[in-house]
Amino acid sequence: MTDAARLEALLAADAPLTWVMTGDSITHGLIHTRGARNYVDHLHELIRGDLGRVQDAVINTAVTGWCIPLILDDFDRRVAAWRPDIVTLMIGTNDCSTVWVDPVLSPAEFGAGIASFVSRVRESGAIPVLQTPPAIDLLHAPDRDRIGEFASTIREVASREDVILVDQHAAFTSFSAGTGPGNEGMPWGLLDDAFHPNAAGHAAIALELARVLGIEVAGSRVLTDLTARVAVARHPHWGV
Repeated sequence: MTDAARLEALLAADAPLTWVMTGDSITHGLIHTRGARNYVDHLHELIRGDLGRVQDAVINTAVTGWCIPLILDDFDRRVAAWRPDIVTLMIGTNDCSTVWVDPVLSPAEFGAGIASFVSRVRESGAIPVLQTPPAIDLLHAPDRDRIGEFASTIREVASREDVILVDQHAAFTSFSAGTGPGNEGMPWGLLDDAFHPNAAGHAAIALELARVLGIEVAGSRVLTDLTARVAVARHPHWGV
């Protein structure tokens, strides 16, 4: 049975599930939302509220500044200790840096780390879910100009290992299409700085996760609110 089929079966059953969402500062979700909820908070409200899965637990174990080697070294605390059923990982924004990571990781080393994470999640009995990191403003974060290559590496691991993939990088890259001249390829309305999503960015991440994981529900208050936030963010802001 594929992971997607397993997830569908789990969601159709009544048994409570434990969701662990881990990664770096984007999943940690502090500061850059300016007091609004981060994407894990939105998923928590969607799962335990709109879906009525009140016995489920949604746990955020991400740590600002972390890379895949740190998560693997602390796997028991980040993942295994919670005995999860579903584990999502968003990583790569720090790993791709050529300045803030010591030693600098190659795409191959990064991919090996992602594959190891997937293997360890599956060994624990949980379903792994990989997310590519959002697109960023490379003009103001030139040390992270490998972000696209690292997103591609995650896609390759997901394809090879048949892992559920939520391609946030592609979603962010396509977000600005049609919003005005000069905006193409840059998700201005979704970023608080060069690479941290703002409140609307976290809304967009939550929507894409919900879509891929099949946890959308008709008439959802959460999804209606998130959709509106993202729609507003698509309007370009012109300086005076």
